[in-house]
Amino acid sequence: MLRSLTGQNAQQHIHEKLIEKAKEKLSSTSLSVSEIAYSLGFEHPSSFNKFFKVRTELSPLNFRRSFN
Repeated sequence: MLRSLTGQNAQQHIHEKLIEKAKEKLSSTSLSVSEIAYSLGFEHPSSFNKFFKVRTELSPLNFRRSFN
């Protein structure tokens, strides 16, 4: 049903929402990248870094620097 409404499967939809939340936290809080990773449910900040970079082509820190 989700695919018919959004064109995405459940995993793609969840990943998109995680990226949206991560971008919001990176751009509007002073939390460290590690704190953001843990708050989004990642066990390891390195997993979050890789996940973010694959989907945005920027590391979380570089994304944050683009707002400063």
